Amino acid sequence: MAFSGIDRCFERYYRKGPRRRPLKIDFCDADVLDVFDDWRRATGVAMTVGQSPVGQSPVAGQQLPAGSRQSLPAHLQRVVSKLTAARAKGALGAEFDELIDRVAQEFDASRASAAGLRGAARQMALDRLAAIDGELVRRVREGLAPSAIDELGRDADVELAPFRHSMPAAALARAREAIIDRLVRERFGLPTVVFP
Repeated sequence: MAFSGIDRCFERYYRKGPRRRPLKIDFCDADVLDVFDDWRRATGVAMTVGQSPVGQSPVAGQQLPAGSRQSLPAHLQRVVSKLTAARAKGALGAEFDELIDRVAQEFDASRASAAGLRGAARQMALDRLAAIDGELVRRVREGLAPSAIDELGRDADVELAPFRHSMPAAALARAREAIIDRLVRERFGLPTVVFP
């Protein structure tokens, strides 16, 4: 997870073009914590007593100001770019062209109005993003060989080993599936379509 956070930080830094000075790893702290928080939310792993969730104040669960939160239009642009890159690299085959084109068209149409979405319209857009996210990962998983799924399951079991005795069986099963989904995303370079 730490490497994912570092990659995210460097990707954002160099997206603006070549830089004269290299980025120091010390500046990646917030991105590493964001990746951990995303993992914790996705898997449902609870914090231990005395810890406060990332982004929350230790006092009465007050939310801390989110300085690194991106806008919905920026998120949509990043998703379209990452899907296009996955297709260009060949990580996704021709059977995904229709889905990627449909997703890109929806995002292009909604990007123009995303800044002005409020209330029920915004919630509908966020629900649609969640549905697309689920469909994308499900279709990629369906195309994997059983041996590849077994390998991903073993990797998920290793990640969950420290939490195995403190989590209920249903929560552990959900967490395992969420980790497999994340590993599929990483293997194929898929974006997280759900808006945080």
